[in-house]
Amino acid sequence: MKDLSPSREDCNALLKLLENGQNSEAVNSAMALIQQYPNNQFAWKILGVANNILGKREEALVANQKATEIEPEDFEAHNNLGNSLKNLGQLQEAVNSFKKAISINPNYSQAYFNLGNVFNRLGETNKAIKYFRKAILLNTNYTNAYNNLGLLLKNTGRLIEAEKCFRKAILLNPNFFLAHNNLGNALQKQNRFEESLISYKNAIAISSGYAEVYYNMGNVLKELGRLEESIISYKKAISLKPNYSNAFNNLALALERLGMLDNSEKFYRLAISSDPKNFNAFNNLGNILKSIGQIDKAKSCFEKAVDINSDFVSAYYNLSEIKTFKDRDKHFTKMHEIYLNQNLTEKESCLINFALAKANEDLQNFEKSYLHYLKGNEMRRKILNYDFKNDITLFDQIKANSKLIFEHSLNINDLKVSLIPVFIVGMPRSGTTLVEQIISSHSKVTGAGELSFIDEFGGNLGKGISKISKSSLLDFRKKYLEKLKKISEGNMIITDKLPQNFRYIGLIASAFPEAKIIHVQRNPNAVCWANFKQYFSQSGLGYTYSLKDVVSYYNLYDNLMKYWIKMLGQKIYNLDYETLVEHQEIETRQLINYLNLEWDYKCLAPQDNKKTVSTASNVQVRKKVYKGSSQQWLKFKPFLNGAFDELPRI
Repeated sequence: MKDLSPSREDCNALLKLLENGQNSEAVNSAMALIQQYPNNQFAWKILGVANNILGKREEALVANQKATEIEPEDFEAHNNLGNSLKNLGQLQEAVNSFKKAISINPNYSQAYFNLGNVFNRLGETNKAIKYFRKAILLNTNYTNAYNNLGLLLKNTGRLIEAEKCFRKAILLNPNFFLAHNNLGNALQKQNRFEESLISYKNAIAISSGYAEVYYNMGNVLKELGRLEESIISYKKAISLKPNYSNAFNNLALALERLGMLDNSEKFYRLAISSDPKNFNAFNNLGNILKSIGQIDKAKSCFEKAVDINSDFVSAYYNLSEIKTFKDRDKHFTKMHEIYLNQNLTEKESCLINFALAKANEDLQNFEKSYLHYLKGNEMRRKILNYDFKNDITLFDQIKANSKLIFEHSLNINDLKVSLIPVFIVGMPRSGTTLVEQIISSHSKVTGAGELSFIDEFGGNLGKGISKISKSSLLDFRKKYLEKLKKISEGNMIITDKLPQNFRYIGLIASAFPEAKIIHVQRNPNAVCWANFKQYFSQSGLGYTYSLKDVVSYYNLYDNLMKYWIKMLGQKIYNLDYETLVEHQEIETRQLINYLNLEWDYKCLAPQDNKKTVSTASNVQVRKKVYKGSSQQWLKFKPFLNGAFDELPRI
């Protein structure tokens, strides 16, 4: 009588093929055995698993179904069937198979793990977490379960718990490079950038062919300000994954921060060509185009971004900045719909309020506009956790330390002068951008925009944290001028228009006796309102998000400027914004004369200056100089309840 099942040796040989990764051979051998023994469940199981690995999903499903029919109480067969159904997208049927496996063997951890994966795909996060935890309870060495549980916890904001899961997975398997990468992501979300960098480097040491790790490492390096290194990391990610749209996008962001706008624009466009649905890249490209004055093209990019993602708040905000709303169009309606959404992040809520404020202002709905400005500012102030007392302390430190700085002032006769920096200072939104555009329209002037170098290299000197001496001032001077030289474009005169440099005028005058200092003044009411209604992407202007704080800060600024003028006199050129726009040619000629430059008629057409403008004024400066902007705040005066009464009168 013929045997009804293959020999143990045949079964072991079949199993060995599978264990050795010889999946095609395993399929062929299993089918040969099935031809001989049609009801041999073991051969059907091997056939199902091997076909699944090979991606032959339909064939795997048939084999696994047959295995469960032959042995209905085989929990492994039901688990295998569940995997086949999952791979074919039949998720609810997969759930049933995994639950059947568990009903047969309640301690089968793998089925709980697979259930977790299915519920994750179904979007039922809490159930997925529950089943991953059960898998770990049954098998405390289940590295994949720790990793997958960690991913879910990270994605739901439970970062400390996620970190523990990834660290446990790594403890169990130090070579689990995905867990190292995921730990890096969890640490990055906690702003623990240096630690996350170590995790990414550990992942790369284990497996250097994973593009996502280089992308993640690039993001951290960018956050740390190590832009050149981040660029190298993004380029490595792209070399491993040539159509990596997000890597192109973030590479462009890093290049943009370095001021390499042509290259930045190129990579944003590559991000879009790699993925025409990359709404972030459209939004970022729009910002670049706006900064170089291509307003219509920028508008088109922002519109494309919201067409792709109708809930993309950042793009709506950017669009509102350059669009004049003439009616409650589709963009206005959608912005209002987003505003009513209770699930917005704090930043999204902040931005949509600023966007609606601008839109309502265009539509002459000033009370609604004011209420949105109020809400947007309240949210931004909360995000920044700003405390006005810190600025009071800063101003006190600067003033108290100034006499010592003046005592160590450098003598121009002892210095080699190769560049003449022009510092354009004042309150933000006082007209500093317009003044730079006027000056840098001259053929012998380079406009460098808002540079952070004074605070970066001299902030501690100005505050008295670092020791003041001629040597320390010389070191500060050297570092600043080295940076300036790189962006001088061959000109001797370079503008630095960071408004907040007004705080360090004493330091500037002492370290750069050859420098020109232009102080731009504007109607205090107009300045404070313009600050209050503006969302600033940088975090150092926390006082602008409260009417009380912005008025108090203006008074600090006014007091400090009076002190500098008393101490330095004619060293500071005071330029009145309102007088400039009323008598443009007279004031412009005087300004150019102060800089010891020959007259250049191009300085009367700053709107034609092709220089990149990355500040909040980048739209206004593309228009001809116009009068009356300082009166715009009066539209909101009825709602201010005398907030500006404490400002100095001019």
